[in-house]
Amino acid sequence: MTPLLPILAGLIAVAIGVALLRSFGPSYRVGRLLASTPGVTIAQAIALAGSGGSPRYVRVAGRIDAEVDFEDDAHRPLVFRRTRLEVRDRSGWRELDDRREAVPFQVNEDLDSIGVDHDALDAGLVVLPRESVGTAADVPDLVPAGTDPAATVRLRVQQVSSVEHAIVLGVPTLDAQGSAVLAAGLGRPLVLTTLQTDEAMRVLAAEHARRPLAAALALSIGLILITTGLAWAGIEAVL
Repeated sequence: MTPLLPILAGLIAVAIGVALLRSFGPSYRVGRLLASTPGVTIAQAIALAGSGGSPRYVRVAGRIDAEVDFEDDAHRPLVFRRTRLEVRDRSGWRELDDRREAVPFQVNEDLDSIGVDHDALDAGLVVLPRESVGTAADVPDLVPAGTDPAATVRLRVQQVSSVEHAIVLGVPTLDAQGSAVLAAGLGRPLVLTTLQTDEAMRVLAAEHARRPLAAALALSIGLILITTGLAWAGIEAVL
């Protein structure tokens, strides 16, 4: 046995760990952005939007506000709601319907406000979802003809209230009216979460509950094996 064997095994384990993380799809990227994007004040984001310089992808935090809102069934004031009907098949959840309701809104910090391009919200919306799960037989008018009545379907609702605080990641820019907004850009999505970062990470990983542990284990074992192999090679070189 040579030091090369644990190094190779370690590299394979690291590759497996990275592959498991990437299997999260867009959620993995959103999680990375939440963990690594530099934060600025809203005043700084507004200055960046109007500077005319190179665009930057930044993170701001503040209280959500809107001139008008709409209510959910519990009379909570909302600025955004996304309702999706999905059916489960062999490849996972397949979307059948996607409905959005939104009003213009912004995030405030002290006396400063910056708008949010809600039309760009997609995989970057990270909130606690409200879900109802049943079968296609429960909603025959909402599923395509020929759907197996026993197929599992779920109604998934994501909403943002005007009484919440939010973390928003995006590129500060000017809209058609010349107002500062945060939007998707530089090849990165607009991200909005009303959760703390660690809780947002748990929501992103919720549908793959065992994969984060498996990925962490594979990466840890890989790094240990690589370190062991390099140390072994170093000792052999000295001797």
